[in-house]
Amino acid sequence: MFNLQIEKTNNHTIIKFVSSQILVNGGSYEFNHIDEAKNSPLAQQLFYLPFVKKVYIAANFIAIQRYDIVEWADVQEEVREQISLYLQESNIVVNENSDTKKEPVEVYVEITPNPSVMKFGTNKILTTTDVEYKNIDEASVSSPLAASLFNFPFVKEVFISDNYISISKYDIVSWDEVHPELRIHIKKHLQVHTTIIRESPQQKSTQELSSEEETINLEGTSAKIVAILDEYIKPAVASDGGNIAFKDYDENSKAVSVILQGACSGCPSSMVTLKNGVETMLKEMLPNQISEVLAING
Repeated sequence: MFNLQIEKTNNHTIIKFVSSQILVNGGSYEFNHIDEAKNSPLAQQLFYLPFVKKVYIAANFIAIQRYDIVEWADVQEEVREQISLYLQESNIVVNENSDTKKEPVEVYVEITPNPSVMKFGTNKILTTTDVEYKNIDEASVSSPLAASLFNFPFVKEVFISDNYISISKYDIVSWDEVHPELRIHIKKHLQVHTTIIRESPQQKSTQELSSEEETINLEGTSAKIVAILDEYIKPAVASDGGNIAFKDYDENSKAVSVILQGACSGCPSSMVTLKNGVETMLKEMLPNQISEVLAING
């Protein structure tokens, strides 16, 4: 019997329904509308819900993006029940043997405020969970794409989020010398491989586990801080290829600790953004509850 757990994501419009059993074996599938979902009866059924915008199916979860006409809190149980009922009655989540027209992969390069980091955006959803890799050993556990990028001797760190990859390099080369090669490499990988980050009940990356453990069951001021970061801060820094992740909140000192990721990590202007942007906003929106915001890796 399928057991579905509801998990929030960094994007407030997307929610994950995580299954206790494997759903598909051939990687991941993204459907932007009902016509694209011809090889997935489940995705087609979900698109009949008027608030469903996109459906993303991976090894052990289904992620759904909604339109802003509803809040997930109002409909998530209904959706979970519908998915559970379907899985109990049918074994076909995606017809993985069918010939489907593949959407052309586009990869574009964006300069970030951090001279050591370049952002590689794409027209495909790569992950619903932000993941950062510091070396090839970490990447080999869960991301074939990230692991392949570490084969370039100048690649220092890899950060994967939503629909982009931020790559940090060593100073042995300039971006003008290497970004075309990286862009081609990423595009070829996305054209051939459907799995960007492996997610299954038996295997999750260290970063994912850490993130889930730290943010689950947050209450009070911590929950409010995370909500503000998700709604106001993360979209802004994501446009520059970065991320600011909540670490913890000290109720005694009222200090907020965060982790800088992607282009934010090591960026010369990150401290200005942290103090003048994040700290100021949190103090204004949570009066008398915030003393300062600290980056533990700043």
